[in-house]
Amino acid sequence: MTDGPTAAAEDAPSTPVLTIEGARATIRLNRPRHLNRLQPEDLGALIALFDRIEADASLRVLILTGTGRAFSAGYDLGSIGGGPETSPAGGSGPSFEEVADRLEDLALPTICRINGGVYGGSTDLALACDFRIGVDTADMFMPAARLGLHYYPNGIRRYVSRLGIDHAKRLFLTAERIGAADMLRIGYLTSMVAAEALDVEVERLAEQLAGNAPAAMRGMKRAINEFARGALDDAAARRRHQDSLSGTEIREGMRSFAEKRAPRF
Repeated sequence: MTDGPTAAAEDAPSTPVLTIEGARATIRLNRPRHLNRLQPEDLGALIALFDRIEADASLRVLILTGTGRAFSAGYDLGSIGGGPETSPAGGSGPSFEEVADRLEDLALPTICRINGGVYGGSTDLALACDFRIGVDTADMFMPAARLGLHYYPNGIRRYVSRLGIDHAKRLFLTAERIGAADMLRIGYLTSMVAAEALDVEVERLAEQLAGNAPAAMRGMKRAINEFARGALDDAAARRRHQDSLSGTEIREGMRSFAEKRAPRF
């Protein structure tokens, strides 16, 4: 995967672009002139793409990334319209919070390919992904306190549940910019690589995820997210566990283990 041709992309900024290669879907934020700042129309486009991807049983992993030199500068502040960063201008269409929540709950595993800076609301969009692989030149900041903006609750929840209360307070209350090494240290990045190694690392993880049992991953991802929210549906999780013990995935998994080969799910 590359970030180009950047010049062509800058000539034609657009709503997010979807590409599909085998079992992998990639959504690329595509407004590089403005560091992939998200506009109100991008929110509905993202929801539609998430729905399309989740409905396609042949897809096993989603990669979210940006065009050009940044992942995303977040939501267009001019579109907030004097209200919180939860609704597009005019109150129509999905809110930014709804988009991040939908991404977090997507059934298949998700990787955020952080090709550069990640700012404002896009920091939460990345946190909504299951994994975040970033270049060593990336940086991030959450400017809500400088803007007089009380951030939407589910975004704060993601920061606290993933990074811990102390790191969440530091990032939200100071509006401090931190670099990639700090992003890795506090757990914001799953891994940090040089720019030339980004695609190799993303591809390695995507292949690993795509090769695992999709139903088992889907159920465990749901349980992990529910645990993080303190809202586990225990009965549903136990049903999924019991069903897996007699399902086709475990039969293939056990067979492939005995035959010393990769499973074919």
